Amino acid sequence: MTFPVADSSSVKLKVQPPCYKIIEGGPMERFYDFINIEKKWRDYWERSKTFSVKEDTSFPADKRLYVLDMFPYPSGSGLHVGHPEGYTATDIYTRFKKMQGFNVLHPMGFDSFGLPAENYAIQTGTHPSITTYANIDRFRDQIKSLGFCYDWKREVSTSDPEYYRWTQWIFIQLFKKGLAYEAEMPINWCPNCGTGLANEEVKDGRCDRCGTLIERRRIRQWVLKITAYADRLLDELKILDWPEPIKLQQENWIGKSEGAEVDFSVDGELGEGLVRIFTTRPDTLFGATYMVLAPEHPLVERITSPDMADEVEKYIEKTVSKSELQRTELNREKSGVFTGAYAVNPVNNAKIPIWIADYVLWGYGTGAIMAVPAHDERDFEFAKKYGLPIIQVVSRDGSIYEMSEAETGDGIAVNSGDWSGMKTADFKRAITAWLEKKNLGKLKINYKLRDWIFSRQRYWGEPIPVVHCEKCGIVPLDESDLPLMLPDVKSYKPTGNGESPLASIEKWVNTKCPNCGGKAKRETNTMPQWAGSCWYYIRFTDPHNENELARKDRIKYWLPVDLYVGGAEHAVLHLLYARFWHKFLYDIGVVNTSEPFMALRNQGMILGENNEKMSKSRGNVVNPDDVVAEYGADTLRVYEMFLGPLAADKPWNTQSIIGIKRFLDKVWRLYDRIESTGSRVPQELDRLRHKTIKIVTDKIETLEFNTAISQMMIFVNAMQKEETLDRGLLRDLALILHPFAPFITEELWETLGEMPSIIFTKWPKYDPSMITEDVIRIPIQENGKLRDTIDMPKDVTKERMEELVRENKKISAILEGKKIIKIIAIPGKVLNIVTAK
Repeated sequence: MTFPVADSSSVKLKVQPPCYKIIEGGPMERFYDFINIEKKWRDYWERSKTFSVKEDTSFPADKRLYVLDMFPYPSGSGLHVGHPEGYTATDIYTRFKKMQGFNVLHPMGFDSFGLPAENYAIQTGTHPSITTYANIDRFRDQIKSLGFCYDWKREVSTSDPEYYRWTQWIFIQLFKKGLAYEAEMPINWCPNCGTGLANEEVKDGRCDRCGTLIERRRIRQWVLKITAYADRLLDELKILDWPEPIKLQQENWIGKSEGAEVDFSVDGELGEGLVRIFTTRPDTLFGATYMVLAPEHPLVERITSPDMADEVEKYIEKTVSKSELQRTELNREKSGVFTGAYAVNPVNNAKIPIWIADYVLWGYGTGAIMAVPAHDERDFEFAKKYGLPIIQVVSRDGSIYEMSEAETGDGIAVNSGDWSGMKTADFKRAITAWLEKKNLGKLKINYKLRDWIFSRQRYWGEPIPVVHCEKCGIVPLDESDLPLMLPDVKSYKPTGNGESPLASIEKWVNTKCPNCGGKAKRETNTMPQWAGSCWYYIRFTDPHNENELARKDRIKYWLPVDLYVGGAEHAVLHLLYARFWHKFLYDIGVVNTSEPFMALRNQGMILGENNEKMSKSRGNVVNPDDVVAEYGADTLRVYEMFLGPLAADKPWNTQSIIGIKRFLDKVWRLYDRIESTGSRVPQELDRLRHKTIKIVTDKIETLEFNTAISQMMIFVNAMQKEETLDRGLLRDLALILHPFAPFITEELWETLGEMPSIIFTKWPKYDPSMITEDVIRIPIQENGKLRDTIDMPKDVTKERMEELVRENKKISAILEGKKIIKIIAIPGKVLNIVTAK
């Protein structure tokens, strides 16, 4: 039988009693048999329900903690080494807090509905329900192998009917409040996935899931009115302990802007009422030299002149296939077509041409803009290309000068009639008030955020619990009829024609109206994968409740989530959607807080050894199962935390993991040196013990795990120099190492004669008097001015302070040629030299 040893080589071993080896030709020696020891403790934890959590009211509110991971979707490839990074971080924090006397909820589940699971099923030719639950079993086994202290009796899967019953219930409440509605609208369509996508699911014009170039299609959709919560989603970011870049991404996505809505009339025979625009710079109205409508704007057809009709129609056809991101990309060359119509500028009655261009979106703002090329880079580029006028209306200093590029900043108004000479901020207020007085416009708050495209034309998702009745219209199911379960189907592949595969199952589709009892048809679109992950953290508080989403007392006991850890890539998808749903549930009295996740921390990406993202095509994927089999789960856990700061991207390095294995082997061998009768701890080592406890404590609190591990390595190296070690010293080492390496420390705890589990033992405290530095830094002044600082012993005398200063070369150079009147020395604080020339 072959086992890995400290130097990572393989040596043929003859296994004797479990923790001993005989090296051929050598003496018997204890070694760390991680394979048997890890199995032993996994079995013990499961058998004894070590990590089971109850709503124990004896814990005060400030001693209850909810620590959560972003749960995974169970792909066929199993866990990758990026998963254990975040899970280890929360596990360390959870174990640490349990040892500090907290009641900690630390659950795990699976985001098992949606495109990833369905695409895998299509690839393998196996029904999604079979592949999904097989993958869940594999994920669960892999996660358990790493020793995470999850309360598995609280496990949830979003594809389980008893779970998605309540996802459907939430949808019905949204529908009843007018926040879920049906609309025919242009959407992002992925021809490969065969479904519509929300704007947030499109990156650089391509499907975020498969990378296919998306198209624009107009089809029937279910939409959630997330815009109704725009202000609250924005304002309440300030109460959250989240990374600033994540908060900024949400702010930018919501995109709140203050400006004015202004009405331009359409001129002449083609006149058809008004073109309404929104602008954040009403002070530049005098510089508007043309207007641009979105190609989809309903006014385009009515105002286009006959001689421009063919060209306009061709341009619109080209626009249809482009995504919003493609159309608005700043670096893309702008294109457009003149409609032949003109608008009238309300501030000066100037006639300006009306164009259409794909960089203006019908779904954003009013679908029309006034173009001020002198003060907008995009408009400047467009005007230069098509020879349109450029009129300066903002000046840096109040003068008019030649402009080589658009100037977008504030300044002083020029070429602006009676308002010329006003500063930008004052002019904005004045012109908006004038527009309101003349009934030509008004103050307006606008948002970049669009309502959430919620339906998908796929099979593997939550059925939307409504029917379409010819007499009653759209009717939600009665709540007692939930869950509306997915029917069994032979073909679950996307149809590609805008319909879900469910549409072909007549027996399931045809039903009765819950309202009138007449003939009705079920909704055949399904919910997106984000639906189930919007509220899973709530269900963890009461996962087996058959009567309600979760009991209020359990929600109140645990929520909000105190620490949430996951990837930064979820900044505007899952996190924004979950905040929206949570606020809605707060409004209808289901939850007791307005925000779901109070503290958020991001984990970085673990890269391949070539510093590139891990992928099968690059051949640099590391399977955590292989690492655990060769080095043990503790080694993998400690290694991933030692790689660098949690939020940083870090390359995998095989040599480094060997170093971590050696470190744990050192720890193991230290426990052979225990002095049964007790031995005196050298003062230096005792000081280091207390310093290490403090640093590890502080660094776990701030999730700076790599620094905590570095300090424990220093401590272990110092302990190695001793022939015998005090039991108390080894006890403290096991306790502070436990959150990082639970298997080896459980075994060492038993070696010390302690009762399992170590997680129920109080976290060690340090003695502040033992970590006071022996050396302190003293400021050296001359006539009260700081000249230098010198390190001196903490207990230095006044006389010795003076000697050390006189011996200092830098101070001697400063004092050269000066007469020292006296030296005022205050031991441990300051030394001031009074001099005269």
